[in-house]
Amino acid sequence: MDTRTAPKASNGSVEHPAAGEQPRPAAVEEEREEASAPRKRYFFIAGAVVVVVLALVFGIPWLTYALSHQSTDDARVDADVAAVTSKIPEKIDRILVDTNQPVHRGQLLVILDNKDELARLQQAQAQYDLALANQRTLTLQNQGGVAQASGSVGVQAAQVPVAEAGVGEAQAQLAVAGAGVPAAQQAYDKAQADYNRTAALVQSGDVAAQELDAVRAEQAQAAAQLRSAQDQVVAAQANVAAAQSKVSAQQAGVTAAQGGLTTAQGKLQQSADPSQVEAAKAQLDLAKQSLAYTRITAAIDGYVGEKNVEVGQTVGAGATLMTLIPNNVYITANYKETQMGNMRVGQSVDIKVDAYKGVTFHGRVVSINPASQNTYALVPAQNATGNFVKVTQRIPVRISIDDPRSDYPLRPGMSVETSVKVK
Repeated sequence: MDTRTAPKASNGSVEHPAAGEQPRPAAVEEEREEASAPRKRYFFIAGAVVVVVLALVFGIPWLTYALSHQSTDDARVDADVAAVTSKIPEKIDRILVDTNQPVHRGQLLVILDNKDELARLQQAQAQYDLALANQRTLTLQNQGGVAQASGSVGVQAAQVPVAEAGVGEAQAQLAVAGAGVPAAQQAYDKAQADYNRTAALVQSGDVAAQELDAVRAEQAQAAAQLRSAQDQVVAAQANVAAAQSKVSAQQAGVTAAQGGLTTAQGKLQQSADPSQVEAAKAQLDLAKQSLAYTRITAAIDGYVGEKNVEVGQTVGAGATLMTLIPNNVYITANYKETQMGNMRVGQSVDIKVDAYKGVTFHGRVVSINPASQNTYALVPAQNATGNFVKVTQRIPVRISIDDPRSDYPLRPGMSVETSVKVK
């Protein structure tokens, strides 16, 4: 095959072969390239137009969305997980649910062995009944003691007026006896004067001696009457003192009876004191609570996420038996602090879940954490101005889900991407 190039004419064009000759291959290729050049330019221009149109159709909405939203893939589905714990140390008797099983609030989950709790409840009930019986018995006894003491006070108080009347009577007798003393004294003084005068007359011989004997007898009689009157006064004074002593004794008896009444009332009040009964009642209530603690129920509606115990295992107070996952979930998104400038509670959010491609959920910003995520770390970062490396902090944002779907269930821990509309 001849591969020699065709000679060119002086004007630069390719010389065509003469009639009857075969065209040369190089010349054919050049003719073809010159013919296809306009079509290539057309396709290039058309492709550029298509690219520009596609960029405008898809780029402008994307750019608009990006400028009005703050997005992050540091987010996950979250929930307020509830731990089911035991309040008492006891052995597990039965477990009524299993992992991944739905449960309702108040549903019985675990039953603990209750033999010891039943025995303590019976003991506490017996102690409470005994305290009530003792209180009733002592109350009745002390009520009788109060009645008896009250009667004694009444008897003693009734004797006081009688004793006081005896004092008045003795004082009247003293007055009578005292009134007789002056008369007896005057009679004695007169008899003594008569005796002295008669004795002087007898010595002078003017009166016979027999008259002196008569006067002496009258003087002795007057002296006797005076002594008798004085003795009656002394006796009346003694009677007055005795009567006053009796009054004092009766009053002392009243005081003693009142003291006995006070003592009886104090015993009655002590027997009515509810402290012992209340203490026994408190022990009974504790025993009832301990028995109730052997039946562990669900605190929320949800699912059993993890079961940590088995039948026959002994658990301590506060030990976690299983974990309940609530039906209501939310999103926790950790946004950079540089993205938080225009973010506010109530703004709408687009939520994309890694597990469900092409599905978009919608929600709203519920709350923004008051501190950065790193603040709760054991050793938080110190972004002082003198630090060589400044670490961008992240702020946890809680997002609610407005349109949950049963065909696309959201489970705590799923990775999501959130976009908050901030403009």
